[in-house]
Amino acid sequence: MFTEYLKLGMDHILDPNGYDHILFVTVLCSLYSPEEWKKLVILVTAFTLGHSLTLGLAAFEVVSFSSDVVEILIPVTIILTGLYNIIMTLTPKYVIGNFHINYLLAAGFGLIHGLGFSTFFKAIMGRTEEIIRPLFAFNIGVEVGQLIIVALILMIGYILLNIIKLKKPYWTLSISLLSMFVASHLLLQKI
Repeated sequence: MFTEYLKLGMDHILDPNGYDHILFVTVLCSLYSPEEWKKLVILVTAFTLGHSLTLGLAAFEVVSFSSDVVEILIPVTIILTGLYNIIMTLTPKYVIGNFHINYLLAAGFGLIHGLGFSTFFKAIMGRTEEIIRPLFAFNIGVEVGQLIIVALILMIGYILLNIIKLKKPYWTLSISLLSMFVASHLLLQKI
């Protein structure tokens, strides 16, 4: 049962038909170069904490939101992340103490994405008694899938930034603008 839910979590985030999650992780990564992988790990961890929290709370029916509203908010998180990336690329980095605002945004947007994951998780769970192990396995699967996306983005970034010598602002701006465009299209479809 554990491996089944682990695979379902991986499949869910890597599913090309659910490309909104792939797009969000991609735009989240685009602000960082491969050499900044440690900062990226912290950022992805912030996102993970956010979506794990709401996935768990929704799975135990502590919180409940309309899936229609969540499906609208997910493209909004992509657009706002892209906009943040553009602002950070074109202006000096704004920092609260020693903590980047981006980490707070990632955690907050993770809360929304966790609600999106929970809709799928509830659909595959049905009415089973055991929820903790499947939830844990599904969440681990989502994380493994997410790390695969991060690794691919880092490899592409390495090739473009270090081998082809693309300037980092062009990398960030291109990914952010493209992501915002696709997310805007998604948003219009959801509305």
